[in-house]
Amino acid sequence: MVERARLHAVLGEPARLAIVDRLLLGDASPSEVGRELGLPSNLLAHHVKLLEQAGVVERSRSEGDQRRNYLRLRTDALTGLGPAGQRTAPRVVFACTYNSARSQLAAALWKKNSTVPAASAGTMPADGVHPLAVATAEAHGLPLGRVHTAHVEDVLRPDDLVVAVCDNAHEQLDSHLDRLHWSVPDPARAGTEDAFEHAFRDIADRVDRLAPVVHQSGEDR
Repeated sequence: MVERARLHAVLGEPARLAIVDRLLLGDASPSEVGRELGLPSNLLAHHVKLLEQAGVVERSRSEGDQRRNYLRLRTDALTGLGPAGQRTAPRVVFACTYNSARSQLAAALWKKNSTVPAASAGTMPADGVHPLAVATAEAHGLPLGRVHTAHVEDVLRPDDLVVAVCDNAHEQLDSHLDRLHWSVPDPARAGTEDAFEHAFRDIADRVDRLAPVVHQSGEDR
């Protein structure tokens, strides 16, 4: 009861609740949050500190620009708090650097959970899908054996909702795109089954949160 009351007190301030709402469907750097919500840096830092102390928000170092941090919602601390708002898109495109693991897993999970069409692409696509990504997907009943990698320039359409599933892709993609960011660590860096399983579960949790609030607009071309 005391913990519940503490959480409600932290979220009872409109600016902090707005930060949580912003992070429900994707990660963001403090500067991105401040810009989107119109909060000055000193006030944003104050609110983020309180959210971190309450265990609601955590931060991680970017795998791309090492000077940048990303804020991430700890959804286990928010049991019962659902996503805010709805999104419409003709298609969802998951993007990472090499299009060999995270974006492929995300697209496969999305197709299992949503009727909105999905695709995946990379900013520097590899020659093929990582073997451990294939093995991890197959272990969860999501075969990836016949998929291929592709470049974002060959895949993206103007109205797509883009979900960058790695820091590098998020930092390299056109800032004017309609997109979300999931700061999922690159499992290929560790190259272990555990790393790929962790990435899979992270992405699966995020897909479960996003899929119910994205609805198809228009016809898939």
